[in-house]
Amino acid sequence: MNKASTPPLPPYLNLDPEAAAKKLPDPIDTTRFAKAAAFCGKGREDMARRGYAPDGEKRLRKFSTWEITKYLIPVAPAHLRRVLKANPDLPQGEGVGGSKWFTLEEVLTLRKHFANEGVSTKEYLPYRPEGQPAKVVAVANFKGGVGKTSTAAHLAMSAALDGYKVLVIDLDSQGSMTSILGGKVPDEWSTVFPLLAKDYAKAVVAENQVRNAGGQPEIPLDETLQEALKVSSRDVIQNTHWPNIDLIGAQLNLYWAEFQIPVWRMGLRNWPLWDGLTNFLEDEGILEDYDVVFLDTPPALGYLTINGLAAADILLVPLGASFLEFDSTGRFFDMLYSTFASIEDGENSAARAAGLPELKFEWDVVRAIVTRFDASQQTDMANVIQAYFGDFMNAYRQDYTALVGQAGEQVNGIYEADYRDFNRDTYVRGRETFDRTYAEFKELLIGSWWRDANMEES
Repeated sequence: MNKASTPPLPPYLNLDPEAAAKKLPDPIDTTRFAKAAAFCGKGREDMARRGYAPDGEKRLRKFSTWEITKYLIPVAPAHLRRVLKANPDLPQGEGVGGSKWFTLEEVLTLRKHFANEGVSTKEYLPYRPEGQPAKVVAVANFKGGVGKTSTAAHLAMSAALDGYKVLVIDLDSQGSMTSILGGKVPDEWSTVFPLLAKDYAKAVVAENQVRNAGGQPEIPLDETLQEALKVSSRDVIQNTHWPNIDLIGAQLNLYWAEFQIPVWRMGLRNWPLWDGLTNFLEDEGILEDYDVVFLDTPPALGYLTINGLAAADILLVPLGASFLEFDSTGRFFDMLYSTFASIEDGENSAARAAGLPELKFEWDVVRAIVTRFDASQQTDMANVIQAYFGDFMNAYRQDYTALVGQAGEQVNGIYEADYRDFNRDTYVRGRETFDRTYAEFKELLIGSWWRDANMEES
């Protein structure tokens, strides 16, 4: 009888230190980082262009009659064809027979026509009460890889397909959202940086008027701040390949704001550094020009994130159904409490002494959203998370599907993916994943608007 063969050792045993040393490169100096960054930059451009047209521009695909009548406008295909035939001035789409393809601009035109001429009981245009400002939605968590940018991008696209006019503000210097939306951001002056600098500069100008009246020396305005006073939000808002999504993009130099904001605060202690984003949204008509503003925040609770959270009406916190992400998200909420309660305490002690109204941070609603959910392996953990977070938790858990992965390879959102590139069932299942997330979000959105409108009337 043969002896049983000896099982192989684990790969981490009996390693030879001398052989390992011979595999090492020469010591790495800082210039090697520059080389790696250059290679990555070239690769990023090449890979990003997978979702671009041959001329290097992103373009949104067209939408078929099937998609329009199934997902976008609540009419039967036969009725849509009858309406188009009776109204030759309406967009007629491309193609022959019953298979017509329309741009999103054309779909928006059709929406307006049905809103004016269609059945009054159907929702051809999405709800927004007259006179109410846009809702600002921050998508945040300080753990990376939780689906934050993907969630923000798909909600923005969902809202645009639903007929809302959307502004996306990328606050993350990594610029992933900017890449998804095809933004061109040459430097920090095409980001929110000059708008935050402008807010500080305006506060300095107001402070100097008081100092002049009291014979005190002025706080100097350097060249950066003087230039920032000339910048309007319209200077940094850019169109995207979506007709009803605009963008304020980000790039690496935006991270400089994390160092500059506390320096400004030291120069003028009464400048509310958390209000810079809120102020330009309110003061420059952004909340009237758009329906929904989405903020994609960095994976850290820095000054840019604090500005985004302070500006938000609705806070969405994506996380995976794992212990580490649950634990990290709990610490995120703890840090939110510590940060904003500390700001309130500091500001309100002075406000009470001066007989001024007290500062209070409030959000219409906060929801944690389970992303990349695998029901076969994560249901028990997701149920535990649901139990502990309670009413902070979204009811729907967002599945990870083949459609999500394939769209990501093309630097596209799933709504930009052509369903003809997939099995029809795969497309429908993948789209339903994000449609259900959007449905739950939209309920929060319209409920918040309705509550605001009725509180004003009562």
